[in-house]
Amino acid sequence: MRLLLPENGRRWCRIALVLVLYMTVYEVVAEDPYRYFDWKISYGDIYPLGVRQQGILINGQFPGPDIYSVTNDNLIINVHNDLPEPFLITWNGLQQRKNSFEDGVYGTTCPIPPGKNFTYIMQVKDQIGSFFYFPSLQFHKAAGGFGGIRILSRPRIPVPFPEPAGDFTILIGDWYKTDHKVLKIILDRGKMLKFPDGIQINGLGRDGAKFTVEQGKTYRLRISNVGLRNSLNFRIQGHQMKLIEVEGTHTIQTTLSSLDVHVGQSYSVLVTADQPAQDYYIAVSSRFTTQTLNSTAILHYSNSKKPASGLLPLGPPTGISWSLNQARSIRTNLTASGPRPNPQGSYHYGQINVTRTIRLANHAGLVDKKQRYAVNGVSFIPADTPLKLADYYNINGVFKIGSIPDKPAGQKIHLDTAVMGADYRAFVEIVFENRENIAQSWHLDGYSFFVVGMDEGRWSPASKKQYNLIDAVSRCTTQVYPRSWTAIYVPLDNVGMWNLRTQFWARQYLGQQLYLRVYTPVQSFRDEYPIPKNALYCGRAKGRAIRTL
Repeated sequence: MRLLLPENGRRWCRIALVLVLYMTVYEVVAEDPYRYFDWKISYGDIYPLGVRQQGILINGQFPGPDIYSVTNDNLIINVHNDLPEPFLITWNGLQQRKNSFEDGVYGTTCPIPPGKNFTYIMQVKDQIGSFFYFPSLQFHKAAGGFGGIRILSRPRIPVPFPEPAGDFTILIGDWYKTDHKVLKIILDRGKMLKFPDGIQINGLGRDGAKFTVEQGKTYRLRISNVGLRNSLNFRIQGHQMKLIEVEGTHTIQTTLSSLDVHVGQSYSVLVTADQPAQDYYIAVSSRFTTQTLNSTAILHYSNSKKPASGLLPLGPPTGISWSLNQARSIRTNLTASGPRPNPQGSYHYGQINVTRTIRLANHAGLVDKKQRYAVNGVSFIPADTPLKLADYYNINGVFKIGSIPDKPAGQKIHLDTAVMGADYRAFVEIVFENRENIAQSWHLDGYSFFVVGMDEGRWSPASKKQYNLIDAVSRCTTQVYPRSWTAIYVPLDNVGMWNLRTQFWARQYLGQQLYLRVYTPVQSFRDEYPIPKNALYCGRAKGRAIRTL
């Protein structure tokens, strides 16, 4: 028996059927959630080392507010610049998939003018883990403006540890009592900064920060080194730590009494409040330095009636051997899911042929009697126009691809806007060679990379024999020990203009950085998003047509 309906009735039935089918097939790809943030950037009084300083506040806070998110969330962050100078925030570890316009460094994004605002529109696509944000211009990082970022796993994706009773962000870093504008003037005059004055923990000095726990419960600590130059060691009096995550990678869970956190790095550990009810010291001290900086915070048991007392927990041995061994022991948990419901080890990076080896050596020198720092002989100078805008609009004369060589080129330094070209979907090896007697730390925007090897001495092709090609940790910032090398593998699957920089911030400011232009000749939204509708225009990009899509 056929059901007879008028023509318009049959048409609406067909439409309804199509809608049902559409919803059934595409329910799993519904638009991801949006999270909105409205930030006011201003100067205000801060006291990180017990003396009043002018710091950068976000909504009146120092440090700034945490960003809470879940895998694939869209972040809409409206930043109002109430400072009297231009301002930018960069998002250390957020990969900005296909979207380097939002990276928040001068090579990709025009600064926010005084009194104006800019809305960052980003997605934490296929990411989990612990990261942080900070200001990238004018040596603002020495004044604050930083905060934590946490990206939680989606509820249906299991994590390889029980849900903790609490989750703390701990931002540690070396600090100067001198105003950041004075520090900038010193650098602009071609002088190097003196040794920092102390260590701040969540914006406070000795015994200032307190973290309250309940006896018998386990807590997650997300520890980020937001400092300017020094590696730091983190430990808790009377307690062990279990390492669980490094910059978005679940790790093999190892028990530690102390943890080296190099500048720019982030780690997650679990700590169980399994000691008698009292307060305990959290100790942080500098590493690989001729003089040692120390600071403390308090782990406070909620039922404590006794203040922290006794000796601070001892730090690890001096020298790099202990730290090097700890770094090598950090491995990926191949049985755990990452942002997607599949084991992280299903990506067999060790079986992919490397198409290019890039060797990058850091060194110091003088140019026109002023202190500069360089990579492969090139000390970076900013162009008058963000490189990404110049690339997008084909503006000639802003930068030159290949202005930095693939290999070390002697000790003589020259100034240039260093841009290295690279092909989309290439699989490259980058070797950081540190021939100086300082600890270095390197970060690549837009990517996580596999830390396949590190050792003392000089790198050579024979060094590849010791690479970990099975379960190397994937992260975005790696240390390079004094007079040592570190090798990473990078799958270049993210088109854009990406900053590769030292996290030793005075060196970065004085030239120790470059940009990696990951390019494909096929202009497709599948590979890279168009310039944002709200993009700021500056330099030679002023007056360019704003897209209408």
